Amino acid sequence: MSSAPSQSHQPKRGFPCPCGSGQLFEACCEPVLSGQRPAADAEQLMRARFTAHVAHDFKFLHTTYRPTAATPYVPEEGEPTVTWTKLVVHGHETTASPDKAFVDFSAYGTEAGTDKVLHEKAEFIRVNGTWLYTREARLGPAPYKSALPKTGRNDPCPCGSGKKYKHCCLAKA
Repeated sequence: MSSAPSQSHQPKRGFPCPCGSGQLFEACCEPVLSGQRPAADAEQLMRARFTAHVAHDFKFLHTTYRPTAATPYVPEEGEPTVTWTKLVVHGHETTASPDKAFVDFSAYGTEAGTDKVLHEKAEFIRVNGTWLYTREARLGPAPYKSALPKTGRNDPCPCGSGKKYKHCCLAKA
């Protein structure tokens, strides 16, 4: 992989940013990718990293990933097999520490003609004022949480049998 972004994939000024923010590329990810300004928060870095994947700017990805940020970038041979097409940010959570945040997102792309989706909750930290991607905190969608209260052992069974839950469906579970 080359150190310079591939020109065939390069996002263009005057067009919407590939990150899906709705802004023009030059007002959104371009200043972060070019080093004109740092990402203001974890979500902005996530969007810039997605745009870097689209543009094949592997040097930016290397320098914004905590395990490799302090090491020199060495290009690798070959091109990635996934062509990233769309990013949807589901949520941006801050923590008690102002230097740690999570971004829940889905990245869509194609690989060998097959549609792919990567749903991840990613962890970011801020080191010396610079946001870095650290790791995937969860791969896949968030676990399902029922909005209904749990049925108690002595409550009527929700199946409608008229028996207590403990003498009906709890015993079958």
